[in-house]
Amino acid sequence: MNKYFLLFLISSFSLFSQTYITNVTVVDVENEKLTPNQTVVITGDRISNIQKNKKIKLPENAITIDGTGKYLTPGLIDSHIHFFQNGGVYARPDAIDLRKFMPYDKEIALTKSDMENKLKRYLKNGITTLIDVGATYNFLEQRKEFVDKKFAPKILMTGPLLTTYLPSVYKDLGKDQPFILTETIEAGVNAVREQLPYNPDFIKIWYITRISKGETIAQSARKNLPVIKAIIDEAHKNNLKIAIHATSRITAQLSVENGADYLVHSVSDEVLKDDFIQLMKKKKTILSPTLVVSDGYINTYGHKHHSNAHKLQKANPYQLGSLLDLKHLPDTIQINKKKKYVNTEKFITRFKKTKSIESLNLKKLSDAGVLIATGTDAGNIGTLHASSYLEEVLEMKKSGMDTWKIMQASTINGAKILDKENEFGTVSVGKKANLVLLNANPIENIENLTKINTVINKGTVFDPNEILKDSPEDLAQRQLNAYNFRDIDAFLDVYDENVEVYNFPNELKYKGKEIMRKRYSKMFDNTPNLHCELVNRIVYGNTVIDEERVQFGNRIIEAVAIYHIDNNKIKKVYFVPKKSKISSKNK
Repeated sequence: MNKYFLLFLISSFSLFSQTYITNVTVVDVENEKLTPNQTVVITGDRISNIQKNKKIKLPENAITIDGTGKYLTPGLIDSHIHFFQNGGVYARPDAIDLRKFMPYDKEIALTKSDMENKLKRYLKNGITTLIDVGATYNFLEQRKEFVDKKFAPKILMTGPLLTTYLPSVYKDLGKDQPFILTETIEAGVNAVREQLPYNPDFIKIWYITRISKGETIAQSARKNLPVIKAIIDEAHKNNLKIAIHATSRITAQLSVENGADYLVHSVSDEVLKDDFIQLMKKKKTILSPTLVVSDGYINTYGHKHHSNAHKLQKANPYQLGSLLDLKHLPDTIQINKKKKYVNTEKFITRFKKTKSIESLNLKKLSDAGVLIATGTDAGNIGTLHASSYLEEVLEMKKSGMDTWKIMQASTINGAKILDKENEFGTVSVGKKANLVLLNANPIENIENLTKINTVINKGTVFDPNEILKDSPEDLAQRQLNAYNFRDIDAFLDVYDENVEVYNFPNELKYKGKEIMRKRYSKMFDNTPNLHCELVNRIVYGNTVIDEERVQFGNRIIEAVAIYHIDNNKIKKVYFVPKKSKISSKNK
């Protein structure tokens, strides 16, 4: 940054209100060091000063945040998400077609109406920048609504994916179409030009190899290369970078050789050799490994989802809950076929090998100095917006990647993808005040990224607990999810300490969470096939009425549960039993 411009910028900060974060340890991701006892001054939406505590005198009545014992990091960046997908089981009808239960037009409508909720959920998790690597024209338009919203992370976005293969379910969707078919050079060039009026930040290619009879993956990749190269050249001609989905070594190599700026997935079919790694370094191509996205599909199809407190508390509860719908949806032929396939020994062996290759490649690339950017591919089935970020960084750590490198991947490297490193990505004077104040050291334990005390976005200070509060319906859904995942702590988390449980209308069964813990822990541990299907829900003020179909072993009980919420906790529960029957599945 020009020093004269920086001086002008800092001098002009006096026109704005100031916030002082005192006695804080700054996490310097560029220099890989922790700098303690600092005061960080925020003026307007930028960092205006960083000095030792004793060197900065606080004005009277200054707005201050006590950073004692805390760690100030740059705001996190998720470098690979999709707003056009919700993350639940209905997100990808080309992968599992459940449109008879959730029409795709309704799923599309939900993606758009839920965008504000997603943005707040990301900010609550300390994520202040999002890179959507495959959107639609409608989302390119809709993001304009959030540019000046203090609660909204910065959104960088491409338009529809340019591809030589278009799944039929995504045809004829108008401005909601997430793919553009580009089978010829002319079509590829025109597809780039078509996006320009919508002001995308970059262009994305879905480089898929569709092998014809007698054809190898390499032959298929090279056959489509002229189209891929034409798209790259046209994008670069218009000063737009190129992101490419390329999961085979040959497609990744051809992409990098021909000018790809950003590879949005790991190579998963072979261990990378040094010549390819050096090629990526030479071309300065950035990689987002997206290690957990495949797990989301496999765990959903295989009915193998496991809960954790972070996911149950931070994920969109309805999309999380939908992942278990395969346990009760009546399309048993399709569902059982998927379940059987992903649980075969052959598939499991191949999947473990693929995961091992991805992990090994990440370690090799990171150790060699290739820039890595943390990205989740959120929106895909089982990869939930915002909450999946922790899973991704933990998987990166499991690969052997250095913690400082993970911090760089989650901050400054994400900014470098689209040349925004002078705007944000570090705790530095002159940069945007997109920051996260943590209660624990993320270098000691990367999981400490979830121990958020304060989020600062565009210079505005947020209590993460106030960004997005649970509604009564959210609480009811969260406890339903915890019930189905058999997570007793998450289940009890939504209940008041003195919760009262009744048989309707007024027969008190018991009172207090400790009794509830004993009863439900025993049921979770000892009941096979335990699953609660929500049949219908009515919300009236702070009261939620759920009509439920609950399977206990070979019995199915139909009942109504009435939840009374007070002070953001379930205070009273009334059970109205309807009838019990033997499940035909277990006869």
